[in-house]
Amino acid sequence: MNYTEAVDYVDRLTKKKSIVLGLSSMRELLSRLGKPQDSLSFIHIAGTNGKGSTLAFVASVCRKAGYVTGRYQSPSVFSYCEKIQVDGVPISEEDMARLLTAVREAGDAMEAEGLPHPTAFETETAAALLYFRERGCDLVALETGMGGATDATNVVENTICSIIAPVSMDHMQYLGNSLEEIARVKGGIIKPGRPVVLSGQTPQAEEVIREICEEKASPLTVSRPELCQVTEEGIFGTAFDYGPFRDIRISLLGRYQVANACAALETVSVLRKLGYAIEDRAVYEGMLAARQPGRFEVVGRRPLFVIDGAHNPDAAARLSESIKLYFTNRRILYIMGILADKDYRKIAEITVPYADQIFTVTPPGTRALPAEALKACILETGFSGEVRESGSVGGAVRDALSQAGEEDVILAFGSLSYLGELKEALKEITCNG
Repeated sequence: MNYTEAVDYVDRLTKKKSIVLGLSSMRELLSRLGKPQDSLSFIHIAGTNGKGSTLAFVASVCRKAGYVTGRYQSPSVFSYCEKIQVDGVPISEEDMARLLTAVREAGDAMEAEGLPHPTAFETETAAALLYFRERGCDLVALETGMGGATDATNVVENTICSIIAPVSMDHMQYLGNSLEEIARVKGGIIKPGRPVVLSGQTPQAEEVIREICEEKASPLTVSRPELCQVTEEGIFGTAFDYGPFRDIRISLLGRYQVANACAALETVSVLRKLGYAIEDRAVYEGMLAARQPGRFEVVGRRPLFVIDGAHNPDAAARLSESIKLYFTNRRILYIMGILADKDYRKIAEITVPYADQIFTVTPPGTRALPAEALKACILETGFSGEVRESGSVGGAVRDALSQAGEEDVILAFGSLSYLGELKEALKEITCNG
């Protein structure tokens, strides 16, 4: 397959086969591909919010320390290839096509023998592991899909450290109907005797993770961002002190990123204890250099244009905190697009009080909440400003820009799935006037 054919193939798999939890199919697939995971070492993260940003910090520090560092994340925002990176560089289209072709051949052979065909996520994960083995990665920062114990990434055994990012109520139809149930699923990535870093949990979730660590004799480090002292804070960066680290500077925005950064620093401390040579210089340079597209990212200056993948109530609450921090006394216009299987009513309740005008869009894909349904939901909250239903993402960008003054703020959020299209639309509109 060429690259276009490979991406189409994965799209067909996505539409053909819904989410399937369990490891038997993934183990069989990787066995046919030579078990690439067995020659790699992993920093494995699960959780509901903050997974990608926390790993962005950790991977950046490891890279600055001189380790060849792979990173696997989903979903991609601006390029399909950004899901699979080595030392911050996405896999090439040619390599992606070649590896997906190899995985497809193994998957088709499984199906021909009467076994379940691998899902799209299993297929992409296998391609990533093949690529990391080819590139000789010293470390792989590995992000789960939505689960933990039965997530396709949990076939890995050589986990040097597990991270449990904040757990909240999401994907309940698959993971459970209580925080305790979901936390136990997420904690399924913890390996016996291997260290664990726990970040920003509710008491219920923390108790569950502590129990798992005790059962598996896994040393637990709990990140305590409440002990962090922020010394500088603005729309273009944050500086803070945490434990032995002084004047850490990060470019990722949003007050919640400080908590993610603290978890990353705890992970770095764990890696040092395990014998990884990570100098202070690598820590400071890596933390500042970390990037995570689509997470409170500034994509335009006048007016200020920010995009964020706040896709569930907890993320919406964090977004609201950032709005209050950065945009007090400024007129704010929203572009909102949310998936129908999210708690969009709660997301709207949390965020709309800070908006002056809202444009709704329909994200791509079969899970999308129609723009008109989101508009109705917003109006049901009692929002008194204007809500416009947009026929396209590009149309929403154009309309928002036409209504915004140079000192206003445009904030697009709700689902990562449409932010790539939005950024391209913004670039085209800006370039063409």
